[in-house]
Amino acid sequence: MTLIRQVLADNLKAYRYALGWSQAKLAERVNTSTHYIGMIEISKKFPSPEMIEKLANALGIESPQLFSKELAPSDAMKHFRKATLRDISGLVGRFIEEKIEDLDDKS
Repeated sequence: MTLIRQVLADNLKAYRYALGWSQAKLAERVNTSTHYIGMIEISKKFPSPEMIEKLANALGIESPQLFSKELAPSDAMKHFRKATLRDISGLVGRFIEEKIEDLDDKS
């Protein structure tokens, strides 16, 4: 495996995680299969220049950012964890509000 494939794989996954997107959501945005996105993310496939542009556009970045070693996987995981915690916080908040409403309805 070449270094450039691994950098692309890590960065694609990192940017996708940072947005809180599944492979399916990214695949839908670039009109390809979830399987193909997964293969890129494990360095088994290397996308065409056109697909690289589509991926970058979908992620809201410039295509060279997909090949930058500047983005550390730990940074991406930190963003992913923050996004996940925000999602959980929202879900817990809504759950509590629903339970309060249920109690008010029963009163």
